[in-house]
Amino acid sequence: MYYPEELVEEIRMKNDIVDVISGYVRLQRKGGSHFGLCPFHNEKSPSFSVSQSKQMYYCFGCGAGGNVFTFLMEYEHYTFQEAIKVLAERAGVALPEIEYSAEMKQKESRRARLLEANKEAAKYFYYLLRRQEGAQGMRYLQKRQLSGETMKKFGLGYASKYSDDLTKYLKSKGYEDELIKEAGLCTIDEKHGAHDKFWNRVMFPIQDMNHRVIGFGGRVMGDGTPKYLNSPETPVFDKSRNLYGLNFARTSRSGNMILCEGYMDVIAMHQAGFTQAVASLGTAFTEGQAALIRRYTTNVLLSYDSDGAGVKAALRAIGILKESGLTGKVIHLEPYKDPDEFIKNLGAEEFQKRIDQAENSFFFELRILERDYDLKDPESKTKFHQEIARRLCGFSEEVERENYIEAAAERYHIGFENLRRLVGSYAAKTGLAKEIIRPKSGIQKKSTPEEGAKKAQRLLITWLSEVPGLYEKVKKYLSPHDFTDELYRRAAEMLFEELESGSGSPAAIVSRFEEEEQQKEVAALFHTRLPVQREDKKECEKAFHDILVSVKTYSYEYYSARMGSDIDALSKVIEGKKALQELKNTHISLD
Repeated sequence: MYYPEELVEEIRMKNDIVDVISGYVRLQRKGGSHFGLCPFHNEKSPSFSVSQSKQMYYCFGCGAGGNVFTFLMEYEHYTFQEAIKVLAERAGVALPEIEYSAEMKQKESRRARLLEANKEAAKYFYYLLRRQEGAQGMRYLQKRQLSGETMKKFGLGYASKYSDDLTKYLKSKGYEDELIKEAGLCTIDEKHGAHDKFWNRVMFPIQDMNHRVIGFGGRVMGDGTPKYLNSPETPVFDKSRNLYGLNFARTSRSGNMILCEGYMDVIAMHQAGFTQAVASLGTAFTEGQAALIRRYTTNVLLSYDSDGAGVKAALRAIGILKESGLTGKVIHLEPYKDPDEFIKNLGAEEFQKRIDQAENSFFFELRILERDYDLKDPESKTKFHQEIARRLCGFSEEVERENYIEAAAERYHIGFENLRRLVGSYAAKTGLAKEIIRPKSGIQKKSTPEEGAKKAQRLLITWLSEVPGLYEKVKKYLSPHDFTDELYRRAAEMLFEELESGSGSPAAIVSRFEEEEQQKEVAALFHTRLPVQREDKKECEKAFHDILVSVKTYSYEYYSARMGSDIDALSKVIEGKKALQELKNTHISLD
């Protein structure tokens, strides 16, 4: 839902950022800011700053930053609307009711009823498992060494051996046959009427990120088939866009997620303390699930079964992770088949060691590929090396490709230059990647004028936000167009508007950017480290003057280079030249 900007700002102002973040991070006041250990990356020395005056946070270590909304979005993984609701409730601000069309009301009402039916079914399965009817299911789960606490956490249950038990129960609660069917809980045929989708099975409720039951998985008791049965796709359950255990794993602070194959693997790992474990839902890993993981981490550890099917699934998942911009590693489970079996036999400490020793996904692929070649035969060995070169062409970044060439050359005793030439030759023939050209000297490339200009623009925005009184002294020399990066220019326009009206709230400006990455970048604009100590007034005045001149100089050069027949650029050049000449001879006091 869209909320008016005035309401968003009211909610933000009524939730002091220091108070909110103090509920998550231990903060200590230092000067005008509060500092603590960053909750978004591991660190020993505090680099996480929370400014009460700006109502913003920023980490000088990892670059995380924003206002009170972005903190909850980043820490709790809320959407913007969810963060609004939580903070509105905290501040006692009433949110407007959503106005739906008749069609939308009917659709939302149907969805709500489906979720209610699933919840009622989950409660019934949970109840049966703990009754005499569920004794077989309870023995199975206890044999799998699950504790009562773990069973409760995951809401495990049991579906009766009678094929119409759940349907009868739900109908007694007022749910009609068609809705029970639509929820994926029963099937209807002319001969037998409505009968349960699940019976004589241990039940695993599948929950979305908000802990709502959206579907089920069931493990048959005895020798029936199929061994595992899952809910069909429904209006509330999309298998390709959900992950089992994500409702718990999303708040894990491990820095990674472990991707497993089955429900029991996830549950066993959570019980052992690995609360970052998730699993796909009876289907192969999908791009939608990768996109879901990317909201929480970029590091994924694959803990698939060590048999042939598991290896095949891992190889497929690696490709999807790469395409989605995620880093994948593979946990080796030998001599055991799956993580559940491994942990039962060797324990959590040994599993953590396997996590620490997880294999780079590229070298896992090569190791599996190596099985198809006879490395004692020169011809076969050459083909294997050519295949390595082909796969190395998949790295589009030259630095990354060079690093992998070096590592692969060492591992397979090829010779670095030999493999480089092979990769370059293969890339030139196929057009898969540009041939790497090594620099002729070790001299590092200097920063570009554009990078220098952006740094000066960041410094100027930080300075104006921290000393708002400076704006009146420099506004005749400066305009938002002097900020040549589009994002910087938009932020400057908003800041100048606020300073003109006598306010100037960086936190409010961040809220006006919709994308999370933009919010982080804008937050960084207001937290650039100034190059001098504030106590030295003379040095401060000189530094500020130099930064202002630098911004104006680059702006003048930027528009001069684009002048041509562009009348607007010509106008900016004329104005810029005049302002620059005057500015160079002007002293600006910080008083």
